[in-house]
Amino acid sequence: MAPRKIIIDTDPGADDVLAMLLALASSPEDLEVLLISVTYGNVALEACLRNVVAMFHVLDHEMEWRKAQGKPLGFEALRTYRPVVAVGPEHALEDEMLMADNFHGADGLHGVHEAHPHLSPAETWKALFREGIPGHTEEQPSYYKYFTPSKTPAHKEILRILKEEPADTVSICVLGPLTNLALAASEDPETFLRVKEVAIMGGAVEVPGNVTPFAEFNTYADAVSAARVFALTSPTPASTMPPIPKDKATLPPYPENLSKLLSISLFPLDITTPHLLNMGFFLDKIEPQLAGGSPLGVWINTFMVGIFRQITSMIGTEEEPGLSLHDPLTVWYMLTSSDPAWKVAKDAPEDIRVETSGQWTHGMHIKDSRGRVRPSNAAADEIPRDEDGWLSLKRGNRINRYVSSPGHDSFAPYLMECLFG
Repeated sequence: MAPRKIIIDTDPGADDVLAMLLALASSPEDLEVLLISVTYGNVALEACLRNVVAMFHVLDHEMEWRKAQGKPLGFEALRTYRPVVAVGPEHALEDEMLMADNFHGADGLHGVHEAHPHLSPAETWKALFREGIPGHTEEQPSYYKYFTPSKTPAHKEILRILKEEPADTVSICVLGPLTNLALAASEDPETFLRVKEVAIMGGAVEVPGNVTPFAEFNTYADAVSAARVFALTSPTPASTMPPIPKDKATLPPYPENLSKLLSISLFPLDITTPHLLNMGFFLDKIEPQLAGGSPLGVWINTFMVGIFRQITSMIGTEEEPGLSLHDPLTVWYMLTSSDPAWKVAKDAPEDIRVETSGQWTHGMHIKDSRGRVRPSNAAADEIPRDEDGWLSLKRGNRINRYVSSPGHDSFAPYLMECLFG
C-alpha cells in the first residue's frame, strides 16, 4: 500500500518540532513528507526556518550516535524520503507586525541553540534558501542529505507538488498561520483544490481561546488567511469571504463555479488541549536517553524543560505542568485516520466561520449555536429571514471538526515510543 503523502506547513515552535519528528519517525509505508513549508508564527520567520534546519542537524547527530551505540536507527521515513523545505512570507496578509506568542521562548525552542551550540547548524545554511549569501566553500555538511532546500516561495512549492502529484493524493497538515495556504489558493484555486484534505490545527469552537478570550493563536495571527481558506469549503465562497479593506492591498476574490469544495479537517483547542505530555511522564521517558548521551534526547529535553517552566509560571505549582500536543495531533490523525475512534461533531460538516474585523473577537471561530434547524419540508436553497445564510444550502462553510481521537492518554506514550523506541 502506498504511503500517505503530506505537506507540513509549520512555524516551529516546540510542538511543531514534535509533530515533524513524529512524521519523520513513521514507517515509510505509512507516511511520506513531500514538503515542509515554513511560515512565521511562534517566532519570526528566520527563527522558524532555523529550527527546521536545526532539527535535521540534530537528527543527523542522532543517527550517528545510534549507529555507534548499536541501537536501531528508527526514523525510517527520514532515511527513505527527502522532503523539500521552502520558506513563506514574514507576516500575515494584511498585517505587517508579527503576532509572536512568546510561549516558546525568543528562539522558538527555549534557548536550545544557546544552551547546546554544537547541536545548532553553522549559519551558512542561510545560503540554501536565499540568493547572495555566502555558503559552504568546502564539502557540504552531512545533514543536508535529509532535505532539499528551495529558494522558491513556499506557496509556489505547494502548488507545484499539487500539480505534479495525482489529484486527491496529497494532504496538508497546517500547524501555524494559514498564510502560505491562502497565497497558494489565491494564485491557482483549481490546482490548490487538487489537495485531498487539509488538516488544520487551529481555532477554538466551544472552549476559550489561548491568545484572547475567543481566539486561538494560529487563527488570530492571520485571520484573513484562515477565512479565505475556510471559504473554499462553501458552495458559494463569496458568502464567507472576509470584507475587503479600503486602504490595504488584498488578494482577489475566487472565481465563480470552482470545480469542487475543499475538504478541511479541523482540530481546534477543543480536541487538542486534553492530549497532554505531562512533565513527570516525559522526565521518566527522557532520562535513559540523557544518561546514554542521545543528541535528540538532550535537544528535546532542553526545550521541554523550558516549556514546563513556562507553564508552571502560568498555572502555579499545585498542578503538574503538561504540554498540550496541539500540532502533533494532526500528524497522529494522518497516521491513524482509519481508526473509528476519530469522530467528527454530530452535525458535521459544520458552518464554522472566522471573524476578521471584530475589535475583541478577531480570529474567533463562529458557529450558530442558537439551536435553529432547517425545516425538513423546505424546498428552496434559502430560508426566509436567514440573512446571513446559516441555514442555506448554498452559503456558509462546510468544516469537519474532530471531537474525539483514539485517546487523550494514549497519545503521549505513542509519541515518545515513536521517537525513542
